[in-house]
Parts: sequence; C-alpha cells; structure tokens
Amino acid sequence: MVDSGTSADTGAQVLDDAPIDGVVAVVLAAGAGSRFAGPDHKLLAPLPATSTRPAESVVARSLAHCLDAAVGPTVVVTGAADLDDVIDAARAERSSMRGGADLTAVSNPDWETGQMSSVRCGIGAAAELGAARVVIGLGDQPGVAPSTWRSIADPGPDAPIVVATYQGRRGNPVSLSSDVWPLLPHEGDQGARALMQIRPDLVREVPCDGSAQDIDTVEDLQQWQSS
Repeated sequence: MVDSGTSADTGAQVLDDAPIDGVVAVVLAAGAGSRFAGPDHKLLAPLPATSTRPAESVVARSLAHCLDAAVGPTVVVTGAADLDDVIDAARAERSSMRGGADLTAVSNPDWETGQMSSVRCGIGAAAELGAARVVIGLGDQPGVAPSTWRSIADPGPDAPIVVATYQGRRGNPVSLSSDVWPLLPHEGDQGARALMQIRPDLVREVPCDGSAQDIDTVEDLQQWQSS
C-alpha cells in the first residue's frame, strides 16, 4: 500500500470496542515474497513468542493483530502461499471470542500482476459483505498494532482516505471509503499510494504507535526474531 516505517514489535490484546458499522478489514497476503531467501515463504517464517502472543508465523501474527482490533469482518487475500492452516487456526482461536471470527479468505488468481489486483480482490469481497469502508493492511507487517487498525478504521466523518503514520512517515494500514474505490488504479504494485499522490486533498494522516516495517528479507526476519 505505502512505504513502511521503522522496526518495533507490538503486543496485542482484543480491544473492547464494538465492531464499526460498515467497515471491513482486508489483509493482503497474496504476493510471492521473492526477496526472501529462506526455506519457506516469508509469510510462514517463524516469529518468537511475546508477552501477549505465542510463537507463530509472520502472517499469523499480522492477522491476529487485525482480528484483535475487532473492527468488523475480515478478509484475507491469498495467492502464492498456502495459508489454509493459518486461517483455520485463526478461526479456531477466535471461536470462543465475540461469537467467533468473521473471517473470509479469497484467492486472487491475478496476484502475479501486482498488489493492486489484491487490493481490488479484497475490495470486491468487502463490498459483498456490505462494506462502506475498507481498512487495508499487509500480511508481512506484524508490528501494526490492534489500536492502529482501530484508529484507521474509525476516523470520523469527512475522511475519504486515512493513512497511518509512524514518526511522521506514512505506512499501513490505509482506510478507504467506498467513494474513492472507483478512483483507484486498476493495475500495478502501488496500492492506494498513487491515488494519495494525485489527490492529497482526500487524505488524512493519523499518528500511530507500533511499526509498519515489512518483513521482506531473511535479515528483516532475523531482526524481528532477535528483538
């Protein structure tokens, strides 16, 4: 979606707020992760336990933080990696919480064409769920806190596009009202960044804690594993 920030892990806990009417969270987890030279896909690489989360994969923790925010139904867009076990485990973990996880997985057959195809795929699934706004994050950013998902998802009126910032730098997630969905590009790898560049009048920035650093390389992973 947008450039990432600095590295920092974050604890997670289920927020007490009720789901936000008309909002669907979207986690993009379809790409090939071609810069990662590890034995498995980067999304399935292991992260150590924290005070609030068990040892789990990169995508499992990213998804857990999104679900902890409890903003509403969640859509995971899959593609290159087989994430069925991760999604099943997330559903099982949430089965006794808030009546269970409203978690939908959609496969993007065009994931190789770039991130925008996954954004479009996620928005399409969210629209079928009745969304008036989507809040979109990445499956390789486990440092995005539940509170960040929540603040970006519920920005108040007159905020067509809302973007998280970390120490003044834009990151993810990004929140998009349905009014701007037709303005998004149809292809490419920039997500909503291109629209924010040409329509800054539509954008509101929200300072957030945590980190939107991607885990793209083995070195990135080792930094997280040692923190």
